[in-house]
Amino acid sequence: MDLEITGKRALVLGASRGLGMAIAKSLAAEGVTVFAAARSRDKIADWSKGIENVHPVELDLGDIVSVDGTVDMLLKDGGVDIVVNNGGGPPPGTAEAAQRSAWITHFESMAANLFHLNTRLLPMMKKCGWGRIISITSSGVEQPIPNLAMSNGIRAAVVGWSKSLANEVASDGITVNVVMPGRIHTTRVDELDAAAAKRTQTDVKDVAAKSLAAIPVGRYGKPEEFADVVTFLASERAAYVTGSRIRIDGGSIKSI
Repeated sequence: MDLEITGKRALVLGASRGLGMAIAKSLAAEGVTVFAAARSRDKIADWSKGIENVHPVELDLGDIVSVDGTVDMLLKDGGVDIVVNNGGGPPPGTAEAAQRSAWITHFESMAANLFHLNTRLLPMMKKCGWGRIISITSSGVEQPIPNLAMSNGIRAAVVGWSKSLANEVASDGITVNVVMPGRIHTTRVDELDAAAAKRTQTDVKDVAAKSLAAIPVGRYGKPEEFADVVTFLASERAAYVTGSRIRIDGGSIKSI
């Protein structure tokens, strides 16, 4: 199937590892020029060696100056057609224990600065009459994950923003969707399993086994499986999909 995105330009955030890296590779394989962004430009440069259409970009979502600098660079160069909003998550913790300062810090990097970045890139998409905005959240926005209160709360705000924006720009040829990963085997998931093991004073293998038991397909997902769904949503073939939440979780979310 030809996804009809050869020659398009994409900004992929959080692309130094995990889901962001897999998405950047998947888009690049379809002929998309990918600006792969993260705080560690060197890590992107390492994995993208030999991939001519991947361009490493240093970007810190927690620093508005860094965000605006990246947007300025992209707009000067013609803007982008596709934005993949993918950022790191806050540390584990309960809602009761979360402090106001932590909420503000993480909301800025995970939501406010993300919204600002997309708002600045939108006019060029509107001018072209084509665009794709895809936000990576978490299964926690539908089924809150214990001890990840800040992630559950802040990512839910991204879902509300995404649905609102989708309705506003649909007539401009721009789709806006949310993709929710379940247990996709990345470094982030390994870190969360380790944190859970420490908190419950159990072996990390037992934590992983408990997680696997709750997934109907009986395994963690592969980053590439997740990335290919995102790439389809970024394509011309998915032009009628907008304002949606897509689960990639092996069936682990219990609701319909």
